[in-house]
Amino acid sequence: MNRDLTVGEPARVLRQFCLPLFGSIIFQQLYNIADSFVAGKFIGNDALAAVGNSYEITLIFIAFAFGCNIGCSVITAQLFGAKRHADMKTAVSTTLIACGVLCAVLMAIGFFGGGGLLHLINTPDDVFADSKLYLDIYVLSLPFVFYYNVATGIFSALGDSKTPFVFLACSSVSNIAADILFVAGFGMGVDGVAWATLICQGVSCVLALYFVFRRLRTVETKEKAPLFSWRILGRLAVVAVPSILQQSFISVGNIVIQSVINGFGTAVMAGYSASVKLNNMVVTSLTTLGNGVSSFTAQNLGAGKFDRIKAGFRAGLKLVWCLCVPIVLLYFIGGRYLVYVFLDSPTGEAMDAGVAFLRIVSPFYFLIAVKLVADGTLRGAGRMKQFMAATFTDLALRVLLAELLSRTALGSTGIWLSWPIGWVIGTGLSLLFYFKANWGGTDAAEKP
Repeated sequence: MNRDLTVGEPARVLRQFCLPLFGSIIFQQLYNIADSFVAGKFIGNDALAAVGNSYEITLIFIAFAFGCNIGCSVITAQLFGAKRHADMKTAVSTTLIACGVLCAVLMAIGFFGGGGLLHLINTPDDVFADSKLYLDIYVLSLPFVFYYNVATGIFSALGDSKTPFVFLACSSVSNIAADILFVAGFGMGVDGVAWATLICQGVSCVLALYFVFRRLRTVETKEKAPLFSWRILGRLAVVAVPSILQQSFISVGNIVIQSVINGFGTAVMAGYSASVKLNNMVVTSLTTLGNGVSSFTAQNLGAGKFDRIKAGFRAGLKLVWCLCVPIVLLYFIGGRYLVYVFLDSPTGEAMDAGVAFLRIVSPFYFLIAVKLVADGTLRGAGRMKQFMAATFTDLALRVLLAELLSRTALGSTGIWLSWPIGWVIGTGLSLLFYFKANWGGTDAAEKP
């Protein structure tokens, strides 16, 4: 059901809305974790390195899907909060049309330029073929990736975070079973991992879109909503393009970092591939909670309830910190056991690299959580310049430091240290922009 985030005690409303989002992203990350688990356990470390290597490039495509999700979610939430239901429906259909065009362009780039990208990041010859195979099959799944992300953005804008959670939970569990069946049962290699993921993503996408359209039909409008609007597309682009650029630059930065890591050999690549999946699961989960804060902020902005924006920020901080406590303890103390889930040996250079990464990065999850909640508030209010400035500063520092520190006696450990240093600076900027904003209403953002 649709949920009005402009009424009720902010902490309770945000908690009830965000926790299913958190669960959803955990299951979303199981797609990639399942791929790495099956590749590492049933095929070998070279296959794990290949999947992890290709994953950094797939994040560029995911960045575009994520931007479409955010643009649609924020604008739809603002229009829903303002009770402009016809415009809200037009925003949804405009997003779907624009996504189809964008997805077609990216698929062409993926098919014809994937090999060049793999060469660009210094992919070793012994994993190049498998990396290219995984990437080619992943490109086929892009329509499912895009439209699923848009569907979840629409559900979030309408205040419903439970429906996509149910779909994704079932699909993710099925993906694990399909991965094992295709690789262990049918004797397939990296291609089996990729095809299993494509099939399960397709199922979750179709189900999500079906229920989105059913939900939208229950929202009554006085007049027929146009299918496409250049004006609304412009508004969507104002939010979506900065989000796409932010995620794209992060992905490009990660690719640069991956190319630095590739210089240390397949073992370090495999260890990093395992640990970065665990890291990305946490950061992406916290980002999704920040997106929940964005929807909360956008609905209340649309309704003109500016006092609830600051209350939502405080409630968001409490929520993410509570979630960080067990995660940090688990990663820091039990990191070796978690990394071993992906590797075929409990010892060796790959294991040492993965454990070192988790122990250096995980204590700083409390800090990046603050940044992501502040960023979510800024984005929900349409403050994209400040949002991008903080993000790009964090990214630029990480890439630069990874390159520089890797050349010192620290070696690969220097690369891991670039994460917390970038997060410290980025969080400081995000908080500065948040506290400088006037959340009293006159300067919150341009109302819809």
